[in-house]
Amino acid sequence: QTARTQLAAAQAGVAAAREQLASNQSLTQGVAVAQHPSVQAAAAKVREAYLADRRTALPAPVDGYVARRTVQLGQRVAAGTPLMTIVPLREVWVDANFKENQLRNLRLGQRATLVADLYGKKVEYTGTVAGLGVGTGAAFALLPAQNATGNWIKVVQRVPVRIALDAGQLAEHPLRVGLSMNVSVDTQDRSGPALADAPRKEAVASTAVYDTLDKGADADVARIIRANLGTL
Repeated sequence: QTARTQLAAAQAGVAAAREQLASNQSLTQGVAVAQHPSVQAAAAKVREAYLADRRTALPAPVDGYVARRTVQLGQRVAAGTPLMTIVPLREVWVDANFKENQLRNLRLGQRATLVADLYGKKVEYTGTVAGLGVGTGAAFALLPAQNATGNWIKVVQRVPVRIALDAGQLAEHPLRVGLSMNVSVDTQDRSGPALADAPRKEAVASTAVYDTLDKGADADVARIIRANLGTL
């Protein structure tokens, strides 16, 4: 009687396995091995692990110099922790704070002459007016001046004007962030606009170093599938 009971249980198990096989075959009828749901789920885990391994190396998004480094060799850092600042000294610009009464004839595209205190008058930079600020420095200050009450004395405000520098001159005489500059703008040509009338069509800085981090993951997935099929 015990043997008959065990035989019936085994036969029921075989029937259940056949039903499961028929169900799986109906779901994956005509599906290639690489397109099987279980294989795709495993491939997703392989790609995730591959990408995590590649992200152990941190490529710099721009070409520049390291500043304000806060990480040391062997230190364990959490995701999102600032490690260092990279300054692209080959693409720096100057924010010239002109007085409000000096902006009347300023236009985009005008030529500018700059002298840095670092090198003195022996080195003269040439640049172009690339942008004019839409507010004064006091308007966007963290603690703006409040002159609504009491005695009021007029203070000449300053507006930042961005000057783009020549890359060749920067390579020959590199500058640093935060230096003092003396800027003169030639305002004879006033054909350019006072403010940019069109949105920027391309980003100021972009990088493609992160686009190829998972480039080899698909090759690893295909190799693993071939190895399990015995085609290697």
